[in-house]
Amino acid sequence: MNWTEAEPIVSIKNVHKSFGDLEVLKGISMDVMKGEVICIIGPSGSGKSTLIRCINALNEIDSGSIKVEGQEVHVPRLDKLELRKKVGMVFQQYNLFPHRTALQNIMMAPIKVLKNNPEDVRKHAFELMNRVNLKGKEDSYPGELSGGQQQRVAIARSLAMNPKVMLFDEVTAALDPETVKEVLNTIKDLAQSGMTCILVTHEMGFARELADCIYFTDGGIIVEFGPPATFFSQARDPRTREFLSQILWPVRETPMIQIPE
Repeated sequence: MNWTEAEPIVSIKNVHKSFGDLEVLKGISMDVMKGEVICIIGPSGSGKSTLIRCINALNEIDSGSIKVEGQEVHVPRLDKLELRKKVGMVFQQYNLFPHRTALQNIMMAPIKVLKNNPEDVRKHAFELMNRVNLKGKEDSYPGELSGGQQQRVAIARSLAMNPKVMLFDEVTAALDPETVKEVLNTIKDLAQSGMTCILVTHEMGFARELADCIYFTDGGIIVEFGPPATFFSQARDPRTREFLSQILWPVRETPMIQIPE
């Protein structure tokens, strides 16, 4: 395997996935270059979350190909640990250990899974807490943090594995408007630092501002894709135009804000 940065860091080719008789993905193809920010939008049940779960091998595919840095993901005896060193994922639910502090939640995987030096991990965890604007909350337990703060701890926890690609599955869906902005600004900082990000999102303001490319999915297929500058104003497919007509108003109503350090 001789992957180079001239090739897609994530390459998806003709992927199909069914759950029983329900075909969720019907031949999805997508290439993501290193450092790109990709936003996947669409109605509920259109296959968005299933697609990114397949990238991280949380869901197996029925046919097609998914490669990360040139390595086929869906092969027999896949080393999932090696894959998840490369691909981090943050979910709608925070999934933090309630009996562990924020710092301990961040430190667990690098120590227990990667077997890294605990002192080095601790130092890095403090740096990550600062990076997600939670300095001073290191000893707080999840129950003492707001939803937005817990989600930012979850982001820091994924970053502790030093991934090459970050997947975000509707990470703001359960948050109130103020904490949504906190989390989006954390992702914005991450994206602007050069991290490759693939997001399933309903936050159109964020997508318009930061995405390199937006993909609209419906019925298990990619209906249309393009850069924000043309996607929002020159959509060609009637399904895309109908969907955008329902969500364009919130784009103007949810501007990004800056969270002070």
